[in-house]
Amino acid sequence: QVQLVETGGGLVQAGGSLRLSCAASGRIGSDYTMGWFRQAPGKEREFVAAIRRVSGRTVYENYTDSVQGRFTLSGDNAKTTVYLQMNSLKPEDTAVYSCAIRLGILLYGNFGQRSAYNYWGQGTQVTVSS
Repeated sequence: QVQLVETGGGLVQAGGSLRLSCAASGRIGSDYTMGWFRQAPGKEREFVAAIRRVSGRTVYENYTDSVQGRFTLSGDNAKTTVYLQMNSLKPEDTAVYSCAIRLGILLYGNFGQRSAYNYWGQGTQVTVSS
Protein backbone atom coordinates (compact mmCIF):
# COMPACT_ATOMS: atom_id res chain seq x y z
CA GLN A 1 0.00 0.00 0.00
CA VAL A 2 1.15 3.49 -0.80
CA GLN A 3 0.27 6.64 1.09
CA LEU A 4 0.58 10.23 -0.06
CA VAL A 5 0.59 13.21 2.26
CA GLU A 6 0.35 16.75 0.92
CA THR A 7 1.44 19.77 2.92
CA GLY A 8 2.01 23.42 2.25
CA GLY A 9 -1.39 24.79 1.34
CA GLY A 10 -2.74 28.00 2.79
CA LEU A 11 -3.93 31.52 2.16
CA VAL A 12 -1.81 33.93 0.17
CA GLN A 13 -2.31 37.23 -1.59
CA ALA A 14 -2.23 37.47 -5.35
CA GLY A 15 1.35 37.61 -6.55
CA GLY A 16 2.57 35.57 -3.62
CA SER A 17 4.11 32.12 -3.46
CA LEU A 18 3.47 28.77 -1.85
CA ARG A 19 5.30 25.47 -1.96
CA LEU A 20 3.35 22.25 -1.82
CA SER A 21 4.95 18.98 -0.85
CA CYS A 22 3.80 15.47 -1.58
CA ALA A 23 5.49 12.77 0.47
CA ALA A 24 4.99 9.20 -0.64
CA SER A 25 5.53 6.18 1.58
CA GLY A 26 5.24 2.46 1.05
CA ARG A 27 6.45 0.31 -1.82
CA ILE A 28 7.15 2.96 -4.42
CA GLY A 29 9.95 1.57 -6.54
CA SER A 30 12.48 3.57 -8.49
CA ASP A 31 10.22 4.55 -11.38
CA TYR A 32 7.19 6.66 -10.65
CA THR A 33 5.28 9.67 -11.87
CA MET A 34 3.87 12.20 -9.45
CA GLY A 35 1.03 14.33 -10.70
CA TRP A 36 -0.67 17.36 -9.24
CA PHE A 37 -4.30 18.07 -9.91
CA ARG A 38 -6.60 20.75 -8.59
CA GLN A 39 -10.32 21.21 -8.18
CA ALA A 40 -11.96 24.57 -7.76
CA PRO A 41 -15.49 24.89 -6.37
CA GLY A 42 -18.05 23.91 -8.96
CA LYS A 43 -15.43 22.73 -11.43
CA GLU A 44 -13.99 19.41 -12.43
CA ARG A 45 -10.60 18.27 -11.24
CA GLU A 46 -7.94 19.40 -13.68
CA PHE A 47 -4.35 18.49 -14.36
CA VAL A 48 -1.73 20.93 -13.12
CA ALA A 49 1.71 19.33 -13.47
CA ALA A 50 3.52 16.00 -13.48
CA ILE A 51 7.04 14.78 -13.01
CA ARG A 52 8.45 11.35 -13.77
CA ARG A 53 11.34 10.18 -11.64
CA VAL A 54 13.51 7.17 -12.45
CA SER A 55 16.27 6.16 -10.03
CA GLY A 56 16.32 9.62 -8.50
CA ARG A 57 16.50 11.50 -11.79
CA THR A 58 13.81 13.51 -13.50
CA VAL A 59 12.92 11.98 -16.84
CA TYR A 60 10.29 14.50 -17.77
CA GLU A 61 8.04 17.13 -16.32
CA ASN A 62 5.03 18.83 -17.78
CA TYR A 63 2.76 21.73 -16.85
CA THR A 64 -0.63 22.82 -17.94
CA ASP A 65 -0.55 26.06 -19.94
CA SER A 66 -2.13 28.21 -17.25
CA VAL A 67 0.71 27.55 -14.78
CA GLN A 68 3.63 27.29 -17.20
CA GLY A 69 6.40 29.64 -16.13
CA ARG A 70 4.87 30.17 -12.67
CA PHE A 71 4.90 26.68 -11.16
CA THR A 72 7.95 24.45 -10.87
CA LEU A 73 8.27 20.81 -9.86
CA SER A 74 11.26 19.28 -8.14
CA GLY A 75 12.10 16.01 -6.45
CA ASP A 76 14.01 15.05 -3.35
CA ASN A 77 16.59 12.31 -3.98
CA ALA A 78 16.74 11.29 -0.34
CA LYS A 79 12.99 10.93 0.06
CA THR A 80 10.16 10.09 -2.27
CA THR A 81 8.90 13.63 -2.07
CA VAL A 82 7.91 15.98 -4.84
CA TYR A 83 7.58 19.72 -4.43
CA LEU A 84 5.39 22.10 -6.39
CA GLN A 85 6.71 25.63 -6.12
CA MET A 86 3.94 28.06 -7.03
CA ASN A 87 4.91 31.64 -7.77
CA SER A 88 2.96 34.65 -9.01
CA LEU A 89 -0.22 33.12 -7.71
CA LYS A 90 -3.54 34.36 -9.05
CA PRO A 91 -7.04 34.18 -7.57
CA GLU A 92 -7.94 31.66 -10.27
CA ASP A 93 -5.36 29.30 -8.78
CA THR A 94 -7.61 28.87 -5.76
CA ALA A 95 -8.50 25.19 -5.44
CA VAL A 96 -7.92 22.00 -3.53
CA TYR A 97 -4.63 20.62 -4.79
CA SER A 98 -4.11 16.85 -4.75
CA CYS A 99 -1.10 14.81 -5.63
CA ALA A 100 -1.26 11.39 -7.18
CA ILE A 101 1.30 8.74 -8.01
CA ARG A 102 1.67 6.26 -10.80
CA LEU A 103 4.01 3.38 -10.03
CA GLY A 104 6.13 2.15 -12.88
CA ILE A 105 6.17 3.33 -16.45
CA LEU A 106 3.82 6.10 -17.53
CA LEU A 107 4.00 7.10 -21.15
CA TYR A 108 4.59 10.79 -21.71
CA GLY A 109 1.23 11.45 -23.30
CA ASN A 110 -0.78 9.99 -20.42
CA PHE A 111 0.44 12.09 -17.50
CA GLY A 112 -2.66 14.31 -17.56
CA GLN A 113 -5.15 11.47 -17.21
CA ARG A 114 -6.56 11.00 -13.73
CA SER A 115 -7.16 7.32 -14.40
CA ALA A 116 -3.44 6.77 -14.99
CA TYR A 117 -2.60 7.22 -11.32
CA ASN A 118 -2.70 4.46 -8.71
CA TYR A 119 -2.92 6.40 -5.46
CA TRP A 120 -4.12 9.82 -4.38
CA GLY A 121 -3.48 12.13 -1.46
CA GLN A 122 -6.16 13.78 0.60
CA GLY A 123 -5.67 17.23 -0.89
CA THR A 124 -4.63 20.59 0.47
CA GLN A 125 -6.46 23.89 0.12
CA VAL A 126 -4.81 26.79 -1.67
CA THR A 127 -6.60 30.12 -1.49
CA VAL A 128 -5.35 33.19 -3.33
CA SER A 129 -6.94 36.48 -2.38
CA SER A 130 -7.15 39.42 -4.75
